Amino acid sequence: MRRTNFDLDVLRTFATGMELGNFAKAADRLGRSTSAVSAQLKKLEEQAGTPIFRKAGRGLALTEAGETMLAYARRLLELNDEAAAAVHSVELEGWVRLGLQEDFGENLLPDVLGRFARAHPKVRIEARVVRNAELLERVTTGKLDLALAWSDRTLTAHCEKIGEVPMRWIGPAVGVPGWNAESGEPLPLASLEAPCVLRTAATNALDRANIAWRLAFVSPSLGGLWAATAAGLGVTIRTPIGLPAKVRPLKPAALGLPELPSLGLVLHRAEADPDPATARLASIVLQAVREAILDFVPQRIPESA
Repeated sequence: MRRTNFDLDVLRTFATGMELGNFAKAADRLGRSTSAVSAQLKKLEEQAGTPIFRKAGRGLALTEAGETMLAYARRLLELNDEAAAAVHSVELEGWVRLGLQEDFGENLLPDVLGRFARAHPKVRIEARVVRNAELLERVTTGKLDLALAWSDRTLTAHCEKIGEVPMRWIGPAVGVPGWNAESGEPLPLASLEAPCVLRTAATNALDRANIAWRLAFVSPSLGGLWAATAAGLGVTIRTPIGLPAKVRPLKPAALGLPELPSLGLVLHRAEADPDPATARLASIVLQAVREAILDFVPQRIPESA
């Protein structure tokens, strides 16, 4: 049986287009014409031997095979880039200080550190998992080289918006919250201690909807918040990233809760031109976060694809 060897350039175009939500933007980023990109996507379907796009209204969406192809494309490109970095940067040394939110501590951080350590074993990484306010303070005072933080519209000297993540009302994984809008009772909220970007978003949304609320549980840590939410002490608000199995997103309409906006995610740098080790870690963080966001944001494909 003849083996299929997928073209990495084609896979990179495919993955980049899905990341940007627009293949015209992918063409600009990759330095190709839109016609060349279209030819690459046609080649990918030919190599796959099955359609990877399907009609969805006026546009296109991924087929089941396309979803599978996207997952493998990311993995193949990740391994390719890791190999290239390891071969071309074997002498990379130094010390990088990375800070990030608790939401990313269990699922994103091990992946990022693993990718980086395999390619650059001589570089030391100091990772600090803290709240947004401390992340911004530490990166602006030079105590962190990189900080991955939720956007509260505070801009640092060298920051880059990565994308938007949907916020969700979160309740226990088992059973249903003992509250709905028709009860007339204030909504019990479980929250992190102030200041908290998501807590503010929740209370603002409730106030706009004229829904009374009360703070039923306040925790200094995300672990405590998950425990309280799982126990049914209150409804909380987070993004789908990093949710433990003991909690789940709720359907707002079923409870009479307002829809929530998306939340920006920003990578802050201490310096405009960081050293090679910091720049390499930043690129891995950006790639990992964008992949995580794609899992929760509807993927739209332009008609021209």
